[in-house]
Amino acid sequence: MIAGNLAMCYEELGFIEPPFRITPDTDFFFPGSRHLEALSHLQFGIASGNLTMLTGEVGLGKTLLCRHLLRHPPENTRFAYLLNPDQSYGGLLASIYEDLAGQVPKDASLGSLQRELPKLLLRLAEGGEQVAVLVDEAHRLSGKVLEGLRLLSNLDTEKEKLMCLLLVGQPELEQKLATRALRPLDQRISVRYRLQPFSLKDTMNYVRHRLQVATKDDRVHLNRAILVLIHMISGGVPRRINQLCDRSLLAAYAKGEQVVRPWMVRQAAREIT
Repeated sequence: MIAGNLAMCYEELGFIEPPFRITPDTDFFFPGSRHLEALSHLQFGIASGNLTMLTGEVGLGKTLLCRHLLRHPPENTRFAYLLNPDQSYGGLLASIYEDLAGQVPKDASLGSLQRELPKLLLRLAEGGEQVAVLVDEAHRLSGKVLEGLRLLSNLDTEKEKLMCLLLVGQPELEQKLATRALRPLDQRISVRYRLQPFSLKDTMNYVRHRLQVATKDDRVHLNRAILVLIHMISGGVPRRINQLCDRSLLAAYAKGEQVVRPWMVRQAAREIT
């Protein structure tokens, strides 16, 4: 289907927008128990200034959590958000500087950044602002860059840290930090949380939440048995839940029905495998 026809499908199903896109849209943030726990760990890491690590398998909503935190930041906190950590240490420092200062550094050489970034952090601290460096996809960071970030996180005044570091990534990050070379960094991580898939209750509430956010009228119905089936097939992974629900809704539309049937969910599962 072309985009225009697809938009018409959702409109005829009674939605103002697609309810199950897999993009991390904060308007659809679901305050499930495990996501709220993960968020509270990130917030505690910022408040305490401690080095923090959040890990989880693919599709559990880590990037959505990051963006929700950025959209609702703690008071007097300035973020540097690194979404593409697959770069050199100098490139990473330049990205941090640009996010915090709002402009590209005049001299982006590594030596200059190592001098100027601490000065910027100190100015922000003197102005009453806390700095949080949030690294998404942190499992992709090289050992050299991780060690550089550890040294950067050592910067402090007599009373407080100049920045807190939040590492968010897949479980491979835990394995990388467990190596002997990165043991000093691993030992400094005070706040850890492993994000888990949804429980059945959260899966059901998650689907209902997204339907409620996107709907303009209640034309489409997913009963409890369908939600249980979706949970069983998806394993409680939000991305797979979205894919199953999206394909199932379009199957219902194609059949001119307003009720999602079990065969539609099973067909959707075969299509996304």
